[in-house]
Amino acid sequence: KQNKVQWSVESNTSVGKLLTSGLENVIKDFTKFLDMSKNSKYLIKLFNDAYLKHESLTEATRYLVNELFGEYGLVIIDGDDKLLKKQFAPFVENELVNQTSFKQVSNTIEQLKNEYKIQVNPREINLFYLTDKLRSRVIFEGGIYKVVDTDLSWTKDEIIKHLYEFPERFSPNVIMRPLYQEVILPNLCYVGGGGELAYWFELKNYFEAVKVPFPILLLRNSALLITEKQLQKAKKLNISIDELFLNQDVLVNKKIKEVSEIEIDFSKQKTALKKQFEDLKEMAKKTDKSFIGAVNAQEAKQIKGLEVLEKRLLKAQKRKLNDLVERIKLLQNELFPNQSLEERHRNFSEIYENYGDGLIPKLINTLDPLKSEFYCITL
Repeated sequence: KQNKVQWSVESNTSVGKLLTSGLENVIKDFTKFLDMSKNSKYLIKLFNDAYLKHESLTEATRYLVNELFGEYGLVIIDGDDKLLKKQFAPFVENELVNQTSFKQVSNTIEQLKNEYKIQVNPREINLFYLTDKLRSRVIFEGGIYKVVDTDLSWTKDEIIKHLYEFPERFSPNVIMRPLYQEVILPNLCYVGGGGELAYWFELKNYFEAVKVPFPILLLRNSALLITEKQLQKAKKLNISIDELFLNQDVLVNKKIKEVSEIEIDFSKQKTALKKQFEDLKEMAKKTDKSFIGAVNAQEAKQIKGLEVLEKRLLKAQKRKLNDLVERIKLLQNELFPNQSLEERHRNFSEIYENYGDGLIPKLINTLDPLKSEFYCITL
């Protein structure tokens, strides 16, 4: 619906530790955009119970996810748990002393940089120092370990002692987080989105260096949710599901050419013109070879002229068939907000408001995580 509800809060700690106080107004603003149907009332109750009856964002999110997916079976790990962090402490010590992740990932990036778009660049120490009110980077300067923007500092022996006394205060950043995940809960396979897997690929040598098994990486499913009404619109416009994924200009031009009573594609004329110039080139070879340059220049000029005429004719037809153009754009924009996948723009609540408690079972029963396919799901 393109309505934005925002929670503005200042904090220097991790997202999970954010307190939910102040979210009352956010939920009030959110409620204004709902239609107060049965599904909307369920969402309001769900969000009230999650965010207004739990102290932190971690607790609220855990409740929310369990309410939606609990019946399918969930394993929810508290990554801040002291015992889990204690299990990870030897890897944190290695990072503090040897900067292993920086060395290994930097080496991998150097090997890949000419063929691969680098997603994440490592820091020399890929750790945060974490408390209820603080989340700031750990750095090493002049033989001393420091926490950025604080007065905290330790020698090597002091920080190692501090680590084993308070392992929960050392938090992995994006580079070390995958290692933490695999140390505390080893996986045969890790399922993630394209952006996630892109930076996981940078970490394989690092995992080998610290002797932790690197999981199989599997791209998660993506899906386009399309209504029966939208399917009927596409059918009336003679647009197939595959065509909906075309660039919008390409799609519009294709459909304009299909419905136009006149031939807009000048391919035949271009082919005939090129044949004429081939004959001229043969004549030039038999008379004066220096004439070939002039023939080539004239050929390029006339081909360009045909392309200009073709574009002008297409533009004129678009004006004439403006209603068709607008209907095509409207349908595609509904399915692909800002010309990208709806999962990047559309909030879950907008979809749930329309389809209710049948939505999640439909997705669970349709999506197969081991099939690397893009799904189009009719609701």
